Amino acid sequence: MLIQEIIRAKRDGRALTPEQVTEFIAGVTDGSVTDAQIAGLAMAIFFNGMDRDETVALTLAMRDSGDVLDWSDIDRPVADKHSTGGVGDNVSLMLAPMAAACGLAVPMISGRGLGHTGGTLDKMESIPGYDVAPDNATFHKVTREVGCAIIGQTGDLAPADKRIYGVRDVTATVENLSLITASILSKKLAAGLSSLVLDVKFGNGAFIDDMDDTRALAKSLVEVANGAGTKTAAILTDMNEPLASAAGNAVEVANAVRFLTGEHRDPRLQEVVLALVVEMIVLSGHETDLARAGERALQALDDGTAAQCFSQMVAGLGGPADFVERYEDHLPVAPLIEDVTAPEPGFLAGWDTRALGVAVVEMGGGRRRREDDVDHAVGLDRIAGTGTKLDRGDPVARLHARDEASMARAREAVLAALTIGDETPAERPVIAETITG
Repeated sequence: MLIQEIIRAKRDGRALTPEQVTEFIAGVTDGSVTDAQIAGLAMAIFFNGMDRDETVALTLAMRDSGDVLDWSDIDRPVADKHSTGGVGDNVSLMLAPMAAACGLAVPMISGRGLGHTGGTLDKMESIPGYDVAPDNATFHKVTREVGCAIIGQTGDLAPADKRIYGVRDVTATVENLSLITASILSKKLAAGLSSLVLDVKFGNGAFIDDMDDTRALAKSLVEVANGAGTKTAAILTDMNEPLASAAGNAVEVANAVRFLTGEHRDPRLQEVVLALVVEMIVLSGHETDLARAGERALQALDDGTAAQCFSQMVAGLGGPADFVERYEDHLPVAPLIEDVTAPEPGFLAGWDTRALGVAVVEMGGGRRRREDDVDHAVGLDRIAGTGTKLDRGDPVARLHARDEASMARAREAVLAALTIGDETPAERPVIAETITG
């Protein structure tokens, strides 16, 4: 069929058939469809939208444009989690080993930091020797033997999405719900999953501030993923303050190890991690009752099996065998560490969470340009939670900086991001809603 006729159909507001979608994506993959034609269809979709069935067809076609991983040699349900990005969001580091300890296989293909948000791969690269790009044999071996492996994109996953996104990025067609949904899910489903959980964030530290827009994205992702044959659920989480009390790379890894060993667990972080793991266990069919799934997840934490899985994963991917026991000796340490203190008494009324994420990036903990190196040692920890009662001079965060100049800029940024009030602010639930298929 003629590509221009497919574009014409969507331009005129007609629903595309699965055959038309498949034909178009095949042309994107083999190069017979031009960038101009990609732009034309993207703009037609932007204005006329796609229904659920069209979006499912687009997701599956983009998924199948490259490799789809095969886990048939693993006798466990294969599951993963996706987050839309936040500050102090180190959930993956605990979730993967906890789910593995509960009998799931989690081949987690993660990304790097984007904008003001941190990236799981950058965090894992804080661990000396840890290989985020192993060969497929190693990836499969660690996943099979340990139950989880956190790595970067492997093989040729969803190449059509990469090309389409590049065109959308320069033609003002990024902000479309169907195109966003298909882009996210095509890469995730190419990992060969039987189930998926989604952490979709809203608030001043999220990419989508408005809760209604966040709910619409979560519903689209859940409906389309289930329509594509992958059991999926989502939770909507509040990103109006950092999720963990740390934001950076090495500092978030240290926070995760302390969480797994029981040394320290941030309450909001624990609630989100447990909720996601519970959904994974139920979607996998290991448990049908949420309460029993929660007990199982907590047991994996309290009896040390989750920490053991994390330790084995790190060692299996080239990191130190004693990392969990001696993480402070292995992680990079910034030359300068200093508290930021409250300028006045009162209650911590809120954070400009995005500004905290930007402060970490400007210290070197993220990238201004794609090719920039990341300083894994810098960041913030001991970030005080909303509602904390403060006296003048009380610490509200601790800075880890490379030099005095970046320390001074970060201190100013943290203080500018801080709001102190006279009354205790109203509590906000960290989980606003759960969306199931």
